[in-house]
Amino acid sequence: MLTSAEWGIVALSLQVGGIAVLATLPIAFGLAWLLARGRFPGKILLDGLVHLPLVVPPVVTGWLLLLTFAPAGPIGGWLESWFGISVLFRWTGAAIAAGVMALPLMVRAMRLSIEAVDRRLEGAARTLGASPWRVFRTVTLPLSLPGILAGLVLGFARALGEFGATITFVSNVPGETETLPLAIYAALQVPGGEAMVLRLAIISVLLSLAALVASELIARRAGRGMHVL
Repeated sequence: MLTSAEWGIVALSLQVGGIAVLATLPIAFGLAWLLARGRFPGKILLDGLVHLPLVVPPVVTGWLLLLTFAPAGPIGGWLESWFGISVLFRWTGAAIAAGVMALPLMVRAMRLSIEAVDRRLEGAARTLGASPWRVFRTVTLPLSLPGILAGLVLGFARALGEFGATITFVSNVPGETETLPLAIYAALQVPGGEAMVLRLAIISVLLSLAALVASELIARRAGRGMHVL
C-alpha cells in the first residue's frame, strides 16, 4: 500500500506527464505534418533534429535545456525579464524535459498516421469544391486521428519514465520535481528504501504497460495495420 507521500509522487508524475504531452501535441502534430507532406530543402536535417533526443544521451539533452532556460540563457532570460518566472527546480521544468524526450515518439506515430491517409480521398474532396481547411477538418484529421491519439498515449508513457534529462535540468526536489523515476533513484540511495522502490517500481510498470497497451489498441482500431512501437 502506498503512503501519502508516495501517492503525491504518483500524482506529480501524472501531472508532469499529462502537461508535457498536451503542451507538446501542437508542436508534434505540426512537425509530423511537415515531415509527412512537406517537400523542402533540409527535410532530412529536420527529421534528424526531431529524432535527436532518441539517440543523444538524456544527460546531454538536460544540459542543453539548462543552458537554454537558465537566467542567462536565450529563453530563460526572456522569461525572467518579461514575466519574472523561472522553470529551474520547478515542476514546469520537469514537464519541459519530459515533453522534449517524448516528442520524437509522438511525431513518429502521427507521421505514420498522416502518411497512411489515402491522398485520393483528399483529392476527391477538393474536386467537389471543399477548401483545403475543410479537407483537412473532414477528411485528413478524422482518418489520422487514431495515430494522433496513439502518439499522445505513447508520448505520455515516455514522459512518465523520463529521468536523465529531468534530473540534469531541474534536479530532484521532493514535492516539486520528484517524479517516479527520480523518487525510485533517491530511494535506492537510502538504506532500507527497498520497500519503497518496489512499490513505486510496480506502479511505474503498471502505468507504462497500460499506456503502451492503449497505444497499440488505438493503432489497431484504425484498421490499417499501423504499428507505432
